[in-house]
Amino acid sequence: MILRHIAPALLGLSMLTAPALALDLNAMSEAEKTEFGAQVREYLLENPEVIIEAINILEERNAVAEAAADKELVAANAEELFNDGYSWVGGNPEGDITLVEFMDYRCGYCRRAVPEVASLLAKDGNIRLVIKELPILGDASVMSSRFAIAAKQVAGDEAYKQVHDALLEFSGEPSEVTLRRISDGLGLDSDAIIAAMNSDEVTTEIAQTRELAQKMRISGTPTFVMGTELLRGFLPADQMQQIADGVRVNRVD
Repeated sequence: MILRHIAPALLGLSMLTAPALALDLNAMSEAEKTEFGAQVREYLLENPEVIIEAINILEERNAVAEAAADKELVAANAEELFNDGYSWVGGNPEGDITLVEFMDYRCGYCRRAVPEVASLLAKDGNIRLVIKELPILGDASVMSSRFAIAAKQVAGDEAYKQVHDALLEFSGEPSEVTLRRISDGLGLDSDAIIAAMNSDEVTTEIAQTRELAQKMRISGTPTFVMGTELLRGFLPADQMQQIADGVRVNRVD
């Protein structure tokens, strides 16, 4: 892109210097390459805004390419994303759009996202929510996810949602004592949930979600999927609503 801007200037200079000077670097002699490089340097020093323009164009192209690649990832893994058969489903289960959230209980931005997602679901009313447990921030994250998934497997979806919300508000370190306290406070069967935390079923669910995240090239939380869009990082409710509106407009049924 830089050559597009400097070509006219270099062509003008070539008329005043050597007729052999050309913009095909492979056809140039070492002397011509040296002269060409000097002319490029001089032009860029006199017109540094050309570099900024080129960088901006490159970043735009990269963003477009990354978005296209993300869409392909979503399409290739759609069934696991939207209908894996084990992740908790909330919002409007019959909604016309599914929002998938990969989250970690120890993630500060995941906690910031809680009221934003709740606001989106309440105001829109037609969004199905899928929560995927992706503990990536150490042993405390894994322990919290095991506890939440065990609660779902032992006591069902309503219990999971209660535990999920409690863990996102919990500021201490998870341990059997503190997790039992949370479970007892919710009136759940703490013994059964604690016993199930290290079960093969819980281990398998976490492993499957991690494998999906790797295929989706997800390395941070929160990460959202909405329609064909892969949204990496925290987003406020109004931005998510704009994306939802765009998904509906562009959807091909």
